[in-house]
Amino acid sequence: TLDRAAGSLQSHSETLERARQAYLSLAKKLSAARGEAAHALDQAVLRELAPLRLDKALFRTDVEELDEGHWSAHGIDRVEFAVATNPGQTPGPIARIASGGEMARFMLALKVVLSESSRVPTVVFDEVDSGIGGATAAAVGERLRQLGERMQVLVVTHSPQVAALGVTHWRVKKAEERDGDDVHAVTHVVQLSAPDRREEIARMLSGARVTEEARAAADSLLAGERA
Repeated sequence: TLDRAAGSLQSHSETLERARQAYLSLAKKLSAARGEAAHALDQAVLRELAPLRLDKALFRTDVEELDEGHWSAHGIDRVEFAVATNPGQTPGPIARIASGGEMARFMLALKVVLSESSRVPTVVFDEVDSGIGGATAAAVGERLRQLGERMQVLVVTHSPQVAALGVTHWRVKKAEERDGDDVHAVTHVVQLSAPDRREEIARMLSGARVTEEARAAADSLLAGERA
């Protein structure tokens, strides 16, 4: 019985080692493919950064081999995005290095690049212009408009510079409605006409009280969109 148990243990050990070697062979091929894909992704993202006013930034996809104890069904690597936003800066994890506005633009660059190889017909950007304004927001809006020429792009924004570059506009507004003694929140989505579009962009520029100066600024933004 002990001999049979020892033989069975040896057989299982050999089976386990064969499985390990088969796994490792496939994992190494996956690592090599990841390395090639990471290089291509880095180059593509870097080309997107200049139009987004991140021309001094660096973007890098790090593929690091893990200790065996951390191997999994996903392979033997940890993949992490690293960035540097200032010249001479050592790249570090994107979540630690990038500010809110920079993060939004890095994510836009990534989504633009990945959309080129995706069959998804619609992409949604929620507050991709967070933390930016002025010329930088206009640059983001322009990139979104260019992307919209290839697919349907839905953008949730509070930036008038970005909104002015959209083709069709909806105003989203929350309200409370009463049904007897019950009060519940509802969301209204209204497509804007051309005059309403102008008024809404002016409101985004001026706040609660829309001024003639804000309307003139809205006209300027919209004229730039038509140019």
